[in-house]
Amino acid sequence: MRRLPVYLLIDVSGSMSGEPIKSVNDGLQLLVSALRKEPQALETAYLSLITFSDVVKQVAPLTELASFKIPTLTASGGTSLGGVLSEVSSVAKKEINKGSADEKGDWKPLVFLMTDGVPTDNVENGLRAFKDSKWGMVIACAAGPEADTKLLQRITENVVLLDTCDSDSIKAFFRWVSSSVSVSSKKVESGAQLDNNELPPPPPELSLLKF
Repeated sequence: MRRLPVYLLIDVSGSMSGEPIKSVNDGLQLLVSALRKEPQALETAYLSLITFSDVVKQVAPLTELASFKIPTLTASGGTSLGGVLSEVSSVAKKEINKGSADEKGDWKPLVFLMTDGVPTDNVENGLRAFKDSKWGMVIACAAGPEADTKLLQRITENVVLLDTCDSDSIKAFFRWVSSSVSVSSKKVESGAQLDNNELPPPPPELSLLKF
């Protein structure tokens, strides 16, 4: 079976403390619950969660949706954005089945990145590693006005902006992620290629940045 890998990269730095990190935890619950109601997603989607603050940690390796255990995240420290780009590039090489002459490999992974601030590490090495990897779709979420949107646009052309990090906005982002994964799982189930232009429209709480 060809898997649809989904990597969630979540900023858990100190500025996410309080309502934002609680909303992220609630949003992860919403995301997994919604996807488990979708037969195509249950069949194809595999989730991994990588958090980043002063340290980068793959909290959950690539796991089938039905078995995915939702952790409770806490927030502290800095924002190692370069580190998380390096980490996801590294783990994807180990976890993704590239296939062979006799068997097709996994679909190209989806990556969803959420951050609310300016990186506290050097991003260049991580950015190079990330750009050298093969992804299906990459979506970055600038959560609140302090996020570095110009840097995020170097990572991907798909950048959405939350004006605030309040509960409604963050939950709206995770609902949109769920819809995006659902659309993608149906598309790959039919054997079609993923297309950025076929993402569901963002909800009112999110705005899609244009280059």
